Amino acid sequence: MTVEILYLSRDDILELQINMSDIINWVEEAFIEKGHGRVQMPPKPGVYIGNENFIHAMPAYIPKIEAVGIKWISGFPNNYKYGLPYILGLIVINDTKTGAPLAVMEAAWITAMRTGAATAVAAKYLARKDSTSFGIIGCGVEGRSNLKAVYTVFPSLEKVYAYDISREALDRYSNEVSKEYGLDVIKAEHPKEVVTNSDIIVTATPIVKNPNQIVEAAWVCDGIFACPIDFDSYWKPEAMHAMDKFITDDVDQLLYYKSHGYFKDIPDIYADLSEIVIGKKKGRETDDEKIMSMHLGLAIEDMAVARRIYDIAIKKNVGKWLKLM
Repeated sequence: MTVEILYLSRDDILELQINMSDIINWVEEAFIEKGHGRVQMPPKPGVYIGNENFIHAMPAYIPKIEAVGIKWISGFPNNYKYGLPYILGLIVINDTKTGAPLAVMEAAWITAMRTGAATAVAAKYLARKDSTSFGIIGCGVEGRSNLKAVYTVFPSLEKVYAYDISREALDRYSNEVSKEYGLDVIKAEHPKEVVTNSDIIVTATPIVKNPNQIVEAAWVCDGIFACPIDFDSYWKPEAMHAMDKFITDDVDQLLYYKSHGYFKDIPDIYADLSEIVIGKKKGRETDDEKIMSMHLGLAIEDMAVARRIYDIAIKKNVGKWLKLM
């Protein structure tokens, strides 16, 4: 018997022209399935090379869409020195009937898009409906994908407050955002300017185990929605404790990381995001609530997107077939 797998490079995936609104819908559906207990997703194990480099294994199964597989993803903060991105990896999709691998695909693009989509899903339930300003600290790939996703859900956005330790990265981000979205970009001289002026704020800095946390409690304004995608690497404990509600995309995974030395001082967890998406717990209840949703990145998001990409690639005859056996 011959077994073949479909290989999808980043160029192949881009050729499919997947739009962000679809990705947001797929990710929200994954949270709905999670909220109803209809997924399998063990906390992601990892290996750590040095103090800041990680490689994570992220398996998940979503029966509703016959999506099962694993992402093998690395994060090496110093990759810029070698002309490489911070995040690199692969996703493997399997057949739910036989277990045979169906496809191998580039993971970094999917990771960026689904991460932004998860932020947008959270913002839909937790940010003020009249939000007009978006703040980003860390103007890299995730800074772009998160704005793209949030702007899809909040077309009312008018201003973007941006900060990066690299002036070159900040200038490039500002130019791209102004050109693509026509939004007013304020290039902040200090992170405080971003936090105090933004209705929705995302911090997208490298994840480190012993962080140099910056954001102060005094910067946290009424009505803010904050979504760190860099663990607690940028927010001081007192800033997180200043929130009225502290939410995470996966409670079990956060507690797993806490047992491995991350999240040394965080508030009590109000809810898992999936509980809010299905209405089991309330999201934003007043305009002045300060809410944080700590996003760790979930394998169900990857599988929800990757399975759809595989199906679309099959229909459009995109990718390269490789003989496995």
